[in-house]
Amino acid sequence: MDTQNLPVVVVGAGPVGLAAAAHLVDRGLEPLVLEAGRSAATAVREWAHVRLFSTWAEVTDPAAEKLLAPTGWVRPDGTTYPTGGDWAERYLQPLADALGDKVRYGATVTGAARAGRDRIVDAGRAEQPFTVHITTADGGEERITARAVIDASGTWTTPSPMGANGLPALGERTAAGRIAHRVPDLEDPAVRARYAGKRTAVVGSGASAFTALALLADLAKEEAGTHAVWILRRGIGDATYGGGEADQLPARGALGLRAKAAVEAGHASAVTGFRTEAVERDGGRLVLVAEDGRRLDPVDEIVVLTGFRPDLSFLSELRLRLDERLEAPTALAPLIDPNVHSCGTVYPHGVKELSHPEQGVYLAGMKSYGRAPTFLAMTGYEQVRSITAALAGDHEAAERVELTLPETGVCGGAGLFDEPDAAQSGDGGGCCAAPRTLRIGIGAPASSGGC
Repeated sequence: MDTQNLPVVVVGAGPVGLAAAAHLVDRGLEPLVLEAGRSAATAVREWAHVRLFSTWAEVTDPAAEKLLAPTGWVRPDGTTYPTGGDWAERYLQPLADALGDKVRYGATVTGAARAGRDRIVDAGRAEQPFTVHITTADGGEERITARAVIDASGTWTTPSPMGANGLPALGERTAAGRIAHRVPDLEDPAVRARYAGKRTAVVGSGASAFTALALLADLAKEEAGTHAVWILRRGIGDATYGGGEADQLPARGALGLRAKAAVEAGHASAVTGFRTEAVERDGGRLVLVAEDGRRLDPVDEIVVLTGFRPDLSFLSELRLRLDERLEAPTALAPLIDPNVHSCGTVYPHGVKELSHPEQGVYLAGMKSYGRAPTFLAMTGYEQVRSITAALAGDHEAAERVELTLPETGVCGGAGLFDEPDAAQSGDGGGCCAAPRTLRIGIGAPASSGGC
């Protein structure tokens, strides 16, 4: 079957999905973006109150800007920092509007496969187009035929649980009404009331946890009795609070410094080496219990910020090659493995590292990182630039990956979480023994950025 005139289906109208569509248009290919929500950037809008640690210049895509230019779109000041809401309203929704009917809302992808071929059938497989099954907002079902599939649906809907073994802690599900998996919006009166004057456990060690700790510390200055208990699975070392002033994204480094200030001021207390095994009820409050038997004083609320994981269920009939730990493409996984890397710098990668045995299907954006952290928006923009070049037959451009990412200023990997001192020295093979910026390819690098 001739598939050249079929659309390339892009799953998700978020930053990377919309960038993919813009690059496809620029290449003369037809995209069809399928978005489950009612508007573009549905996930971004759920953290609209959070300010990005990258500037506007670092979170817009060149092909997208080219598409927006004829619409009268005004580029925001590139030196300023948008919130998630700013990003959605001033860039992502206008980009989706510029794409017009190339974006379908209320379309939830439920499956993708080769037409007429389940996962086990070899015969004629490569010649068949893809069939993408969706459910619509009114409950209807449709099948869409595509020449290729770019899954940029992200990981926002599948946050990782509190349990240190990757499974929900005992009692975590039953306590779900008191557990949040998002940075709280304390400007919302109802949310503010939930945490004001309360004792809140914050589980996690990344930028989101830093943000939550800083916000709760600010609330503690205004509302007596407000206190955060920071739950860490590792010990505290020099890198616990991020790269600080050594971070090449200053706003990202500042988040860790704000979290450190919250602890030093007494607005938050840190509990180290605590791997949560159970959540128990104590009257109207909750008690966290560790694998070693330790029990914390009761808390009123819990904010779990332990990362995300990909939903691969609708890709089960496609032949993917994924790393057994990260659930990321096997060629990409060694470059982003948090057991080794925590610097924010990733070796340049594109279509080669993102390809699978099933030709024509790609995971891009956050989805491509699987369970790995430290994803930056610019990484996804460069991924889809390379992927769309390959789909257009421009293999030179596809292989010419240009990527510069800022260092976090943190050394070592998560695999050393029981030995924070070793992680600082790089003895465990961490990636920051010598600070560097990796760049490869021809011509000027794409603008760096992320969120």
